[in-house]
Amino acid sequence: MLKIVLLLAGLITLGFLVWHIGPGRIYDAASQLGPVALLVLLIPSTIMYVIDAYGWKITLGPSAKHIPFWRVLAIRTAGEVVNMTTPTAYVGGEPLKAYLLTKHHVPMVEGLASVVIAKTTMTIAEVVFILLGISLAFWSVGAAGSSGQNVAAALVSVGLLVLVTAALVFVQQQGLFTSLLKFARKIGLKIHYFEVREKKLLSLDRTILDFYRDNRLTFCSSIGLFFAGWMAEAVEVYVIIYFLGGPAMAVSAIAISALSVFIKSGTFFIPGSLGAQDGGNMLLLRAFGYSDVTGITFALLRRFRELVWIGVGLLCLTLAGGRAAVIQESRADDLENRF
Repeated sequence: MLKIVLLLAGLITLGFLVWHIGPGRIYDAASQLGPVALLVLLIPSTIMYVIDAYGWKITLGPSAKHIPFWRVLAIRTAGEVVNMTTPTAYVGGEPLKAYLLTKHHVPMVEGLASVVIAKTTMTIAEVVFILLGISLAFWSVGAAGSSGQNVAAALVSVGLLVLVTAALVFVQQQGLFTSLLKFARKIGLKIHYFEVREKKLLSLDRTILDFYRDNRLTFCSSIGLFFAGWMAEAVEVYVIIYFLGGPAMAVSAIAISALSVFIKSGTFFIPGSLGAQDGGNMLLLRAFGYSDVTGITFALLRRFRELVWIGVGLLCLTLAGGRAAVIQESRADDLENRF
């Protein structure tokens, strides 16, 4: 029920923004782009998906080495469509990726370990990207006024995110699931699902620990690849602003992209961050000197890109296992048999 309320609130917010600025003005701005421009707008996100898929692939264990890259890309795209469309802090599609790997004879433990590691490296790269963006925004916008105060507040928020990310890496090195199980027992809480799978959880922790111990270069490479993926998203921002009449600047594009990622991460509880992401993007562009028309058109064009990739993701999901099969296999009782 809460999801529906948040979704409706997001739709109302987006509708209000469009009505307030004027559908005709938005149409006039968007009509500057033809079909060729729309296809060009999809190039940076395509590059981002390819780079991110490779960033995940190098974290996979030996059982997945035989899987062609295009299959890994399809599986990741299928999982990302779940992350994009459900309010699960962008992690709801990760178990699905591990499940789809089992169809290619990758053990569930190995698949889960890879998605945990890849999510960690992606988060580290995201934090670095956001810090870079905030620094560039602070330099571009200036420290004075409300914009400077907003940037300072964002720095504090990201500082907390850095601490949480560092804590996550530390806990993984100590044994993530083992630590959770010990903590639950210490406070007198027994979770049946975890208790009956203690051996498999220990195996999962060992797999993650072995990766961190034996594959430090791969770990750093994965972070670098995901950071390159975030930079590709900044290219998308630059291209959209350029086609909307600009002026497009690389520094501003990186800052806007990073702060947009920050807003999206902070509104994960809203399905698709609907309304919040769009309003945030509009305010971001206003802070960098662009008009509200450019800001909301920019937001709607990014929604267009998301819709395209949701369609591609659903197609990948169907080809990877069939929607009906995935729904059935994702049930708790079936996962019990696999994990």
